[in-house]
Amino acid sequence: MPKQKKKSGRKESNRGLAGIILNWFGFARPKQKVLRGLLYGFIVAVFLIISGMYGIARWYIAKHASEPLVIGATFSPDYAKGFGLDPKQTMDAVIHDLGVKRLRLVSYWDNGEPKPGKYDFSELDWQFKKAEQNHVQVSLAIGLRQPRWPECHMPKWAQSQPKDVWAKELKTYMGKVIDRYKNSPSLVSYQLENEYFLSVFGKCPDHSKARLVDEFNFVKSKDASKPVIVTRSNNAVPSWPIGEPRADINGASIYKRVWDKTVTNRYFEYPLPAWFYAFLAGGEELTTGHNTFIHELQAEAWLPDSKGFGKTIPKMNDIDSIPEQNKSLNAQSLGPRFDYGVATGMRTIDVWGVEWWYWRKVAAHDPSLWDIAKAKIEQYNNQK
Repeated sequence: MPKQKKKSGRKESNRGLAGIILNWFGFARPKQKVLRGLLYGFIVAVFLIISGMYGIARWYIAKHASEPLVIGATFSPDYAKGFGLDPKQTMDAVIHDLGVKRLRLVSYWDNGEPKPGKYDFSELDWQFKKAEQNHVQVSLAIGLRQPRWPECHMPKWAQSQPKDVWAKELKTYMGKVIDRYKNSPSLVSYQLENEYFLSVFGKCPDHSKARLVDEFNFVKSKDASKPVIVTRSNNAVPSWPIGEPRADINGASIYKRVWDKTVTNRYFEYPLPAWFYAFLAGGEELTTGHNTFIHELQAEAWLPDSKGFGKTIPKMNDIDSIPEQNKSLNAQSLGPRFDYGVATGMRTIDVWGVEWWYWRKVAAHDPSLWDIAKAKIEQYNNQK
C-alpha cells in the first residue's frame, strides 16, 4: 500500500502575519490568496508612507539645525489678572528672571476699543515699552481671534452687528493697532487670527476663509515690512496652510496631555513622536515654501471643565486644585516638554503657561515649575 504523504503541521493559511490575520477574521481559502495579497500590499504601503514621513522629518531637522534656537512665550495681561497677579510684575519676572527675550503679545479688540471709535492702548503701550527697554522681540497677535478664552475677543457693542458691519469695524481697529506699533524696534511679526479654522473651540461668529484672506491682504497693505503668521491647531489637517492666504511664516501648536471630554473622560497624552511635527513642518515647507514655528507649546495644565478649565479665565488660581493640576502637568513633566519641543526641529518655540507658573511660585509658594522652566530656557539659550 503506497505510503500516504504526511500532512504539514502548519496550514497554508497560517503562514505569515497576513495568514494569521485572515484566519483570525474567519476568512477561508480560496479567498485568502487575494486577501493576503491585499493585506501585504497595505502593510507595505503603510511602511513606505511612514518611511517617507520620517525622511521628510529628518530632512527638515537637518536643514534648520544650524539656525539659532529661540525660546519665547505668550503673555496676556488679562490672564495674569485672572490669577490675581500684577501683570507688570509678571511680565518683568518673565523677562528678567526667566530670561525670555521673545514674547507674543495680544491686542484684544474688546480692550482696545471698548466703545465705538474710542481707543485705549494704555495696556499695550506699557508692554511695548518694557519690550523695547529690554530688547525683547514682539510678535503681535491681531484680528478677532487671539490667544485665551473666549478666543474671539469681540466688544459687546459689536456683537449684535451683522458680519458685513463688524468685519469693517474690526479692520479699522486692526489698522489703528498696526499704525501705532509698526515702527517699534521690538516688533518682528504679526500673528493673524489665532488658530482661525479651529471652529470646535471658542466663541467665534465666523470662520470663513474669505475674511481671513481679506484681513491678510489688509495687514500687508498697512505694513509690508513685517512677516505675517497664520497658525493651525495641533494635529488639525483642515488648517494645513495651502492656498490663500499664503502666510510668510506658518505657526503650529503642540498640546501633549489634555483632558478628553468627548470619549474617555480622562487625561489623554498624544502618543506622537517629536519627529511627526518635524514631518508636518517639513511638509508645509515643501508645499508652501515657508518655514514653521511652534506658536504654542503646551506648558500649562489642561483640566476638565468641572475642575476649572475652559469657559472662563481658569479657576486654577485655587490652591486646592494643585493636585489635579499636577495630574496634567507637573515639574517632572515640564522639563521633558521643553525637550520634546526642541526635538521637533522647529527653532522658534513660544511656550504657553508663564502666568500659571508665576502664580504657582508667588501665590501657591511652589516655584518648582518656574525653576524647571528657568533652567531649561537657560540651557537652550546657552546652546545658541
